[in-house]
This record gives sequence, structure tokens and C-alpha cells, in this order.
Amino acid sequence: MYHNPVLLKQSVDDLVTNPDGTYVDCTFGGGGHSREILSRLSDKGRLFGFDQDLDALKNTIDDPRFILINQNFRFLENSLLMYGVSQVDGVLADLGVSSHQFDEAERGFSTRSNAPLDMRMNVMQGLDAKRVINDYDEEQLADIFYYYGELREARKLARDIVHHRKNKSIETTEDLKKLFSYLPPHKVNKFYAQLFQAIRIEVNQELEVLKEMLVQAYNVLKPGGRLVVISYHSLEDRLVKRFLKNGMFEGEPERDIYGNYKKTFELVKSKAIIPDDKEIEENSRARSAKMRTGIKV
Repeated sequence: MYHNPVLLKQSVDDLVTNPDGTYVDCTFGGGGHSREILSRLSDKGRLFGFDQDLDALKNTIDDPRFILINQNFRFLENSLLMYGVSQVDGVLADLGVSSHQFDEAERGFSTRSNAPLDMRMNVMQGLDAKRVINDYDEEQLADIFYYYGELREARKLARDIVHHRKNKSIETTEDLKKLFSYLPPHKVNKFYAQLFQAIRIEVNQELEVLKEMLVQAYNVLKPGGRLVVISYHSLEDRLVKRFLKNGMFEGEPERDIYGNYKKTFELVKSKAIIPDDKEIEENSRARSAKMRTGIKV
């Protein structure tokens, strides 16, 4: 299976309220969410899928109601305009890395396989993990590890990498992991997960891209339209939560004399939806998922 969709029924239940409407699946991947959305639409309904990964194009759906756009979802608004669409009824984004990308060892996403340092979701872009690890200076690396991986020893990690690459470039995931072979076994898995996450976020500019998508999703949604986002780590979820609350990513909104501020979304549920034990047992990658849904005010 290319990708096992997470929170499939819950997300599409929240998303599709008008069978005749126009919807967007920002992260098409294996098409699991898209197929479920199409099953809820009438002949008048339309669905636009986005995916920058060329591998995902092989999964396109043969349905006259569906169009797959080979673009990063940071280009959501302009891409839809090219098809004459300025407003939609709902936007779904299932963030993170697909099962396929993890399982394709040569892509370099997985901590389990020895592969070239890559981690690009779009293999056509220039910046990859190898350039980040071998070309970024110590301060840049430390910031990435601290802010994107939430690694407290970020400065030391960056110093170790810069010291090592003076003699030999770091080419593969195993080359990188060997630098930290001194770690105690009980810390290894979590550490590498955080380290690889940090590098991947930098390579793909994931947080900046997410911010751009959220703003554009708000712009294209009709009043009453729904934004459904499934995130997999606290950095993503924090941005989504704040944006749904007040349309901002940092700072505080302006308030009137009564202390009220203008809302951008009404939350369908106050707390994030998480997979149940059965789904986590069937799909371990669902264990960190959180889903939030907002209705555009």
C-alpha cells in the first residue's frame, strides 16, 4: 500500500457537508482520502488533489470529477485560479511524510535504512539533506536541531557535525548516525526521530509552507466552508491550533473594548481528534496524529 490514510472516516465526515460542492485534498499521496471524498460527492461535485511528489502521480484517480495538480500546496490559491476556481467548500490537509516516502529507502526519510542524505518531498528541488548537513554553518545547524527537532543538545550536535565534515563529507544516513554512536541505546530511537525530523523540515521548508497553505485555505474557503488538518508533531499542531483560533501564528489579535476579537473559524470540537487504539494497532504511524477542524466564519 502506498499510504494508509489516517483518521479517514472522521476527517471526511468533518469535511464534506455539501455533496454538490468543490473540495481540495492538499496531500493526495496514495489517494485514500480523495477516494473517500469522491464517494460522498454527487455528479456535480468536484475534487482537486495536490501533490508535489512525482511518485504520487501514479495513483491518480480516473474520475471526471477529479483533477490532480502536481504542485506544492503552498501554491493552492493560484493553482485553483488556473482552473477558474476562487472558492471551495472544504480543504483537507494530511501533513507529514507518506508511508511510501518512508518505505522507499533511497529517499532517505527513514532512520532504519542506509541511504543517501536526501529527504526531498519534491525530488526536483535543489536543497537536500546532504547540502544541509555539509554546507550549513554551526549556528544554522544548531537552530534547526533546536527549533525543528526540539533537541536540547543542539549546539553540541552541530559542533560534532562541523568538526567531522572537515575531514570527510557526510553522505548517507548511516554516516550521520555513526557520529552519535555514543548515545545510550534507550535514547537512540527518539533521538534519531527528532534529528531526522529537524533536517526534513528544513529541507522541505515544511512550517513556512504550512503557514502559506493555511492562509490560502482561508482565502479560498466559502463562509461556512471547512478546513480539516491532520498533523503529526507539536510544531505543526501548534501552528494549526493558533491559526484556527485567531487567524494568526504568533502574537495576539486586536480586541475590542470588551476584550473580544474577530474570529476566523469556529472549531467543530474544542480538542483535537486522535486515532483510537484499533487504528493505531493497524497503522502505527497514526499514533501521533491530531486532527483539528474549523468552519470559516
